[in-house]
Formats: sequence, structure tokens, C-alpha cells
Amino acid sequence: MKPTPRTSPKLQAIAQKIANQIRITDQDCMRLFEEASLGFVGTLANKIRERKHGNRVYFNRNFHIEPTNVCVFSCQFCAYSRLYANREKGWEYSIEQMLELVKKYDGNPVTEVHIVGGVHPKMNLKFFKDLIAAIKSHRPELHIKAFTAVEFDYMFRKAGLSVEDGLKSLIEAGLESIPGGGAEIFHPEIREKICKDKVDGDGWLSIHETAHRLGIPSNATMLYGHIESYAHRVDHMSRLRSLQDRSGGFNTFIPLKFRNKDNDMSHVTESTLIEDMRMYAIARIYLDNFPHLKAYWPMLGRQNAQLALSFGVDDIDGTIDDSTKIYSMAGSEEQSPTLTITELVNLIKQTGRTPIERDSLYNVLEDFSTLAN
Repeated sequence: MKPTPRTSPKLQAIAQKIANQIRITDQDCMRLFEEASLGFVGTLANKIRERKHGNRVYFNRNFHIEPTNVCVFSCQFCAYSRLYANREKGWEYSIEQMLELVKKYDGNPVTEVHIVGGVHPKMNLKFFKDLIAAIKSHRPELHIKAFTAVEFDYMFRKAGLSVEDGLKSLIEAGLESIPGGGAEIFHPEIREKICKDKVDGDGWLSIHETAHRLGIPSNATMLYGHIESYAHRVDHMSRLRSLQDRSGGFNTFIPLKFRNKDNDMSHVTESTLIEDMRMYAIARIYLDNFPHLKAYWPMLGRQNAQLALSFGVDDIDGTIDDSTKIYSMAGSEEQSPTLTITELVNLIKQTGRTPIERDSLYNVLEDFSTLAN
């Protein structure tokens, strides 16, 4: 990127690092948050995206299962869960009911089921191991991406097992990858205020590092745009980047926009669209060792997800198929989150990008660049 006359020398130096493929520092990242324009970070992020992926944008055919929204924890930002004491207001699916949800897709070329939900005290390690085994028995080729570190921490502690032994048990049943939820903001100063009763940042990172060591890839998230500062965001991404240096097990980073509907943080103003795009761009610049950056379209909305493709994003998730309530209940842009393959492909092509169907590990399944709008 050619710096404009208004670009400060220190920002010019960061741009030169990107051009030379030199890692930026935490201090550089703070400078981008505090001083750089949206156009500046967007241009840098887009060059990195093109360097890594050319014109490709990835998606997959997936659906979600949310076993329960009953939860023993009380996160301040959550509009989804119902405390265990008030569980009559929530839902609790049996293994048989969830298997019926899987069977709805028999004959449909979906490649992944994504399973996350509340932390229910009666849905223990054996319950989830039996669920995974039942799904694998019915449809062996379906990739199972399941459970956040928060869910793992609770079920393993309740079972009296180490993280390694607990994960091995689920891997044996058919677990193949891990989503990135529950990360929120790692810094204890913020975590104490928004989700103090669940696994801390170090615990989250340890669970993912153990999974990577066992050959299970995962994703990573960050809940941004609430009471955290830029320094907290940088600290969060720094811990992820360090772990990725050690393990190489993360597939993608997913910034998740805080939504203030029907939760205990409804008084907190949501971030602007400009701030959202800056967040994506700076994440792409800083997390140089993460292969992919995902914009979760049900949370951002379809048009904003398209816009994010110009700010470093190369993945917009998948079909979802109206099967997730976690974000719609929190006030996301998409209240009925479902897209057909044709709609997803056209969404990507409208931005001038090449739509690529992937599997859960980013192996290319089909190039849709020739499909007509």
C-alpha cells in the first residue's frame, strides 16, 4: 500500500511491514485501532487476504443442533440461556430428538453438523458421547464439530477426568473438530464482569491446545464491542497468536459482534458498522498465522457480511438452515438464518469473489465460479 500524505510515519512503517510480510507487534496493533482510518486498515487487510486466498471466498453446507438453552452459568451478555432454576422456560432435547434432527438431512449433501448449547447439569459426558456415537452410526461421513471449551470444562470436571482423557473419550466416539465459542474476552478484568462463573481465559486456551495436540483442529472467537478496550482486544488476539505459533491447530478466527437485546448488558451501546469492519481488518492484519478469517453472516446480516469481504474476510460460514437460536435471540440481523447454496453462491459472486464450497477442514469440494446468478 502506498501511504497517503496524511498517513503518519508510524502507520507508514506498519504498512511497510505488511508489504514485507513482517509480523506486526502488539504496539502496532494498538496504533491501528487508535489512529488508522478504515480505508487504511481495509486496504492492508485486503492485500493479506489476496495473498493468502486470491479471490476465493469459502462456505460450507452445515446445520446446527442446540441440545439445550438451559445453563448453569449466567453470562451478562447472553440472551439465549435460561438458568437451570428456570428451566421450564427453556428446551432440553433428548438424544432421540437430536438424531431425528440429523435424519431430516438424509439425502441432503450437508457435510457438517455443529453442536453447541447451554451447560445443562444432566447432559453429561456420557450423554454427549452417546449422542456423537449415535450420529456417527447413522451418518458416518457427517463431520461433527461440537462443544465449546465452556461445555468441555464443565463435563470433564463433573466426570472427574482430565481435559486430555475427556477429549480422547469424545474423539473415540466421533468428535472431529471444535468450534470457537466461549472465548468472549480472555482478560480477567473483563471476564470477571461479563462471565465470571465459567472457565477462564487460560482454561479456554489450555483446552484448545490439548485438542490440537490430540489432532483435533478448532476455531477461535472474540466477543467485541461491549465494555472491553482496544488493549483487551489486542491481549485476546495476542494469546491466540501465541497458541497458534505453538500448535498450528486453529482454522479460523471469528470476531463476534456484541448484541444488546434482552440481556443484562442492554444498556451498552452496540458497535457501529465502521467499527465492525475495522475489527475484521485489524484481526486479519494481526493474526498472520491464522489461515482464515470468518464473518458469521447470521450475526452481521447478509449485506454486512458481503461488505466484510473487502476487509480481510475469506469465509462467511454456511447454509445454517434456520437451526441456530443463539444469535437470533440476541438481536442479530438475521432472525431466520438460512441460505440455500444458490443464495450463498450469489451472495459471494455479487462482491466479485469466487465462491468455493469447502469441507470443515477447508478442503475444496466445489468451485462455483461458473454458476450463473
